[in-house]
Amino acid sequence: HYKLDVDVQIDMVADAGFEGIELWMRDIKAYIDKGGNPKRLKEKLQARNLVLENIIGFSKWCSDDPEERKMAINQLMEDMNVTASIGGKYIAAPVQGIERLDPTKFDEYAERYNAILKLGDETGVTPVIELWGSGALSKVADCAHIAIASGHPKASILLDFYHVYRGGNDWDTVDCLNGKKLPVIHINDYPASPAREKLKDADRVFPGDGICNFDMAIPKLVDAGFRGGFSVELFNKTYWETMDPKTILKNSYEKAFETVEKALA
Repeated sequence: HYKLDVDVQIDMVADAGFEGIELWMRDIKAYIDKGGNPKRLKEKLQARNLVLENIIGFSKWCSDDPEERKMAINQLMEDMNVTASIGGKYIAAPVQGIERLDPTKFDEYAERYNAILKLGDETGVTPVIELWGSGALSKVADCAHIAIASGHPKASILLDFYHVYRGGNDWDTVDCLNGKKLPVIHINDYPASPAREKLKDADRVFPGDGICNFDMAIPKLVDAGFRGGFSVELFNKTYWETMDPKTILKNSYEKAFETVEKALA
């Protein structure tokens, strides 16, 4: 919403107290297109002591259309190389290009995920299959099925507190996952109203301001081995309209830190 250049984002996130950051590939490419140097971004991240936790990218790598999938994989390869050039090790891989999963095609989905994981072997950047609560891949169990069936040792899953809830998943069994394999989790919260099935991305609220049972979920994740980053992800238009970037970052850091600290006390 604020349309800040990516190097400005890095400074503002560091100033807010965060130890890590997620960046959007489209912002990185806009910076490069304007003459920016990826090496400078890498140096800035290091100077500000920020871990580049993950890159947000979009690619139809799982499309049922072979030609569309081929083009998407080429795009993803390019995005991975850019990610590597600034020191990143992970890139989000949501399932786009299909409206719903076909239960008879899970072996194919696993093969498609394996194909982009092999790109990761070449680039040093691992694509992390991403859960979307209102998308085709809305179930944690389906994410785990595809990741395990891929047969690749670096297969991983990107969870999000809102998307876990929105997709009708159960936190009681999240510790069936190997937490050590989860590099980053999006942290946010969700309100009691509207009903779960009617929630949209813009309904996400600051951690602790909704109904998520973090006191149960976070210890389960940690007990399962999770030691990755909690990355605040919000698309709340009311926040955008009432807060400047500095204020929203301050609230994001303080509320996320307080939520995690309380859950682990």
